[in-house]
Amino acid sequence: MNKQLQVIKTDGTTEEYIHTKVIGTINNAFSAAGRPDIAMAEDLAEVVTYYLYHQPDRRQVSSSEILAMIKAVLTSTGHEVVAAALGEHAVERRLKRARTEVLAMDVLAFADLEQLNRTRQAAARIAWDKGKIVHDLTAESGIPPQVARAVAATVEERVFNMGMTLVPRSLVKQLVLGEAAAMLQAQQELKEL
Repeated sequence: MNKQLQVIKTDGTTEEYIHTKVIGTINNAFSAAGRPDIAMAEDLAEVVTYYLYHQPDRRQVSSSEILAMIKAVLTSTGHEVVAAALGEHAVERRLKRARTEVLAMDVLAFADLEQLNRTRQAAARIAWDKGKIVHDLTAESGIPPQVARAVAATVEERVFNMGMTLVPRSLVKQLVLGEAAAMLQAQQELKEL
């Protein structure tokens, strides 16, 4: 393949195109539709990757274009239900991101529920931003961008699975520290093999 394709994320940052992420996305969509099929996911991901790398002079693609392409491949190969499941998941993810806020105060500082209710002011809350986790890990901790993105994605998934729409900053910090430590340790163990 030619030069590495760059993906423009929804937050405006870029990362290298990773074929296995497309496989994972497609397999997750098959699983959500009740029909997990890793072999089919691998075959369809090959189609997406081939198409992207055989576009003349294409060096960048947006994540939304990749999503639309995956849905088109699924639909054109008779997997409309899977394409619909993928679309529903994408909408659900955007809604969760829009509805989740980080409480810009340490939860240990609260003395009672009344104080928590007084934090309804905009200044005490900030919108959920997975990109901020990535930025903080790379800029302040020197963690490689791919590892930082994996940490941020895992933390986001954990927060969303908790069903919280107002997340204390201290909880986010603890989740980030825990996930970063686990991933860096696993990376080190792989190097030692």
